[in-house]
Amino acid sequence: MLISSKGRYALKLMIYIAAIGGDPAAGAKAAPAVSLREVAEREQISLKYLEQLVRPLMNAGLLRSVRGKGGGYVLAVPAQDIRAGDILRATEGERSTVACEGLEGTCGRSDLCSTVKFWTGLEETIEAYVDGVTLAELAHVPEMSLDVAP
Repeated sequence: MLISSKGRYALKLMIYIAAIGGDPAAGAKAAPAVSLREVAEREQISLKYLEQLVRPLMNAGLLRSVRGKGGGYVLAVPAQDIRAGDILRATEGERSTVACEGLEGTCGRSDLCSTVKFWTGLEETIEAYVDGVTLAELAHVPEMSLDVAP
């Protein structure tokens, strides 16, 4: 899994929403919606870039929009049910760390290649790690200050 700025910023966006209270499992009657402008200011990410990231996250069923006054975005499912891998796959797609046809089973030399086993193991290790970390765990950062700088 190759992680670009899309994946990094999508993680930041989702962590911020979960930490601020946009988590439906947080116990509030209705989770407060988080505006992209707020996230852009806090995380110093372009608002236009964040606008591009919400669509794949919504299509993956991870995020939903809230319209009207006080609108913005909230998690579509509890943070404990969202894995970092879900967010990365939604924004990055299924990408490999290395361009190797053996990983896709389309290389006629896979059985003779000395590196396919290594690349396969690396891919499996990365997938296991990103799927073993929940958004709730990432959002639970006690020293994180959620005050937006003026």
